[in-house]
Amino acid sequence: MVTGRCQCGAIHYEAQGEPVYSALCHCSDCRKSAGAPMVGWALFPDGQVTISGVPAQYRSSDNVVREFCGTCGTGLFYRNGATFPGMVDIQTATLDDQSAFPPGIHVQYAEAAPWMDKAHELPKFDRYPQA
Repeated sequence: MVTGRCQCGAIHYEAQGEPVYSALCHCSDCRKSAGAPMVGWALFPDGQVTISGVPAQYRSSDNVVREFCGTCGTGLFYRNGATFPGMVDIQTATLDDQSAFPPGIHVQYAEAAPWMDKAHELPKFDRYPQA
């Protein structure tokens, strides 16, 4: 079992078992929804996920509902009844244990930010660099 929550703690969840996949999504909808260059997801059957609290919902397209905390705005869940019936994608950045489901694949890479291929070549700092 893994646990996770939104930033303010108003919504908690538990997921049982292993996800169908753990992926980094680069689609423009995920990027805009999260305000980030990509979003990590772990896909589970609905019956393996228990949610405490009531997430706000946004229908981002015909078959897609994105769920987030209405207080702090943290993105939490993605449901697509046409592509993933009976399943829920959990944003892996909200897991309490960030090592639980390392991504195994990149998806929707055709829509990745144009600089993504070189992102891992950038200098790395443990904290903000000194001015």
